[in-house]
Amino acid sequence: MTNTEKILFTKGIRPTEMRLKIYKYLRRKTYAVTLKEMQKVFIAKSEKNKTANRTTFYRNLKTFEDKGLIHQINDGTGVAKFAISDENAKGKYGTDLHMHFYCTKCGKTSCLPNKISEEGLPDDYQVSDVNLVLKGICESCRKK
Repeated sequence: MTNTEKILFTKGIRPTEMRLKIYKYLRRKTYAVTLKEMQKVFIAKSEKNKTANRTTFYRNLKTFEDKGLIHQINDGTGVAKFAISDENAKGKYGTDLHMHFYCTKCGKTSCLPNKISEEGLPDDYQVSDVNLVLKGICESCRKK
């Protein structure tokens, strides 16, 4: 059993060929990717090879998100982006609370290692979502 298969199994996800490919693709990315970017890679190829359809693709992403393997990022552009979640960074609310950086020049959104503190929130408050996006110019664009 491969490491990727083990990761999916531990989350209660059956490791189909498409799920393995999607997870490996997202794992390789250093920035969050849009559905359109993933469609170019998976949907077009799968429609030619008849290995999967759009519904299967979206259902797999939803499963990954529901199981905490990936998270969706709203960076203010109006386009959903997805990135791998840090499986070791679960807080008291069961989520990976971290910041994101959106580059206003290249349009890429990246997960930052900075964690958001859960301290200071009164006990009778319940967090359902956190979205903290810093905006500016990334290191790569600054060097150009």
